[in-house]
Amino acid sequence: MFRQGIAAALAFIVLSALPAAVSQPSLAQELLNEGRTVKARTKPIDTFRIGHDDKTFGKLTFLGGLELLASDRKVGGLSGLVSLDRGNAFLAVTDNGHWVTGKIEQSAEGVPLGISDIRYSELRGADGKTLRARWGHDTEALTVSGSGVYVTAETRNAVYRFPWPIATGNERMVGEVAMPKDIQSLPRNTGLESLAAAPDGHRLAGNLIAIAESAPSDAHDLSAFIIGPEGTKRFSIRRYDRFDATDAAFLPNGDLLVMERRFNLRDLIGLRLRRFSAGSLEPGAVVEGETLLEADFDYQIDNMEALAVHQNEQGETILTLVSDNNRSMLQRTIFLRFRLDE
Repeated sequence: MFRQGIAAALAFIVLSALPAAVSQPSLAQELLNEGRTVKARTKPIDTFRIGHDDKTFGKLTFLGGLELLASDRKVGGLSGLVSLDRGNAFLAVTDNGHWVTGKIEQSAEGVPLGISDIRYSELRGADGKTLRARWGHDTEALTVSGSGVYVTAETRNAVYRFPWPIATGNERMVGEVAMPKDIQSLPRNTGLESLAAAPDGHRLAGNLIAIAESAPSDAHDLSAFIIGPEGTKRFSIRRYDRFDATDAAFLPNGDLLVMERRFNLRDLIGLRLRRFSAGSLEPGAVVEGETLLEADFDYQIDNMEALAVHQNEQGETILTLVSDNNRSMLQRTIFLRFRLDE
């Protein structure tokens, strides 16, 4: 009880000093301007359903996609993403402790046309050492909240805070969000995988939502946490059909969007997007949400791990989904864009 009290107090110190997440992060200056540049090319993905030209999938309209072919494997393993400047740029984190940024050439509607100016740099701890040197580099998700960037480390079940923006790429970690025992005890290979910051005006503004990747079976729900000034509170996400949670982002209306992935010998590969209403995100709740999209190997997907949301100049809600290629020649890094039509 005493240690949980300390955790809540420390989380309050870290989080309450920041304004709530901005709904449309801006690129205050060029990111990673001391990072290493990488040559890359892209191949267009014109259809989402292989062999079909349909663009509408329930409430989602497929805008287009790109396969990214980078000359440096360190740009692989993309696991977390934020969209910047109305989708014209992005900041990503890889699962081996690297920042990656790039500019996205796009149409006025948000159709991705190309990716350029790709740079990467290593995440660093408070002592300046790289997270790889500290064995804290299994970084799986990131979110921007006010003047901070929060990053999850799955094997440590930790959430790191870095200053925003990541201007040089050499910025040091400025703190960790203290975690209670029920988060620290999550299995290391299926720990905190998804992270989202509640936006301004949301009843959870000033809080982070963190979600564990998996559970022992479909009979066990996914563990989810509300982390903020009032401590850490648990809720659960109903798990079914062997899907795991890989990322999350808030929609402009305050609902939470969660991306799920299935990757096993029985089912092969799968993708699912579920939306959870803002009012359902309550301590102790077990939420099931609304399925917006489900896709399998008949669609242009891979190991889908990163999700970002932004609004374009017309005020439309655009989703960007990115795959983690595990730095393998057998997998792809793909960027997919959808418009959410209400």
